[in-house]
Amino acid sequence: MYDLPADLVVTADGPIRLVELNRPDQLNSMSEDLHTALAGVWDAIAADPGARVVVLTGRGRAFSAGGNFDVMTRVQTEPAFRDQNVNEARRIITGMLRCPVPVIAAVNGPAVGLGCSLALLSDLVLIAEGAHIADPHVQVGLVAGDGGALVLPLLVGLVRAKELLFLGERVSAEDAVRLGIANRVVPKDKLLDEALDLARRLAALPAQALRDTKRAVNLHLEQAMPTVGEAALLAERESMHSPEHIAIIDRIRTKSGNKA
Repeated sequence: MYDLPADLVVTADGPIRLVELNRPDQLNSMSEDLHTALAGVWDAIAADPGARVVVLTGRGRAFSAGGNFDVMTRVQTEPAFRDQNVNEARRIITGMLRCPVPVIAAVNGPAVGLGCSLALLSDLVLIAEGAHIADPHVQVGLVAGDGGALVLPLLVGLVRAKELLFLGERVSAEDAVRLGIANRVVPKDKLLDEALDLARRLAALPAQALRDTKRAVNLHLEQAMPTVGEAALLAERESMHSPEHIAIIDRIRTKSGNKA
């Protein structure tokens, strides 16, 4: 059922499915394989009759650092790959929104870019002390199309969402809770245990009532997806090959010595 590359690992713990981003040396940034796997894993979970709750986390010291330069460069120059990337982003968003079981994000470290979106699209968010969330799409010349523009306004309001998306600044674990982005802060060494304990509490609830409640609440986002979500995705696709974005990534790669 879970035919996945090594970059994404799904482990069964009774009714719980632990989904782990597995590129710890790269801070769980998005390889091609990982991005594709994240686009498909939610359908596999939906088809898993034993799954009642998901815990989503990253291995190592990061939840996910978001995009990586190799993928960005291909997206800039290859139209077919760019379309594939946007289509997969759409599937990640809709897959998480429509996944019939609750998704708990255990944010163990930085959650940046798409990593931020994965946390925002989860149903409940536990964040480790010292971790942070940030959506710096605009800072690198991109539109925040893979979740931020869709979800943040509902969580924090329009004015605060614009501030977070325009400036891309880090939101500390404590501020994430204060703003309504996360449910609670947890000591880093207890994060996964607390997430699994919460998952067991959810798994013990009446399944149909829990699933239908998630579906009803997520209709707020589902209704916005064809308008806000789709407009943001298409705008991000255009920004992926804009001169501003290409110049910014080139400068960053040159400065870091990671020049293609």
